[in-house]
Amino acid sequence: MERLIITEDGSHSLMSPLFHQQYHSLQGAITESVHIYLNLGLNPLLELGLPVSVFEMGFGTGLNAFLAWQRAEQTQVPVHYTSVEAFPISLEEAASLNYQERIGHPDFLELHRCSWGESIEISPYFTFRKEKSTLQEYQHQRIYDVVFFDAFDPRAQPELWTAEIFSKIAAQTRQGGVLVTYSSKGIVKRALREVGFTVTKQRGPGKKFHVLKALKN
Repeated sequence: MERLIITEDGSHSLMSPLFHQQYHSLQGAITESVHIYLNLGLNPLLELGLPVSVFEMGFGTGLNAFLAWQRAEQTQVPVHYTSVEAFPISLEEAASLNYQERIGHPDFLELHRCSWGESIEISPYFTFRKEKSTLQEYQHQRIYDVVFFDAFDPRAQPELWTAEIFSKIAAQTRQGGVLVTYSSKGIVKRALREVGFTVTKQRGPGKKFHVLKALKN
């Protein structure tokens, strides 16, 4: 059972007993997700007014997907969102989180009720697919515009922060596509550059100095 955490902005997170990692920054779960995955990743693409295809490594609590769904509804720009998770939380654990209360519409738990391995048109502006799989085993055919890379820290899951993994992701990312992640460690920057991404450090949320934004050349 994951342990509930209240982060500094009042939004909930969870602590994984398997990886001994929290799912979000203790400085604010929603603050972190909005800053990194929306403001640096999705929002600039939505401003173009064209359909956006998102790939997420690490569905986790579902917060990033929930925020992306809300933005798709607000902008009325279609978003196709694919998320991979090898260790999903239970519906009971999801129901303990306060994202619905903090963010409002749409229905947060609908993402957790969705069947695995199916593309579901939740609304005219949001199509959602989640895969219960490791990233190493997952086979995907879509080409993505933006990648939310939200695996646990490289110390906890070093196998997911390698050039081999990022090469797999690069192959399914369009030219000019973007990858955003909270980790700015040197091994992450080197692995991304090795497979052809141009990597820039961006100001992080709250007290976090830097996060990464990578552009596929």
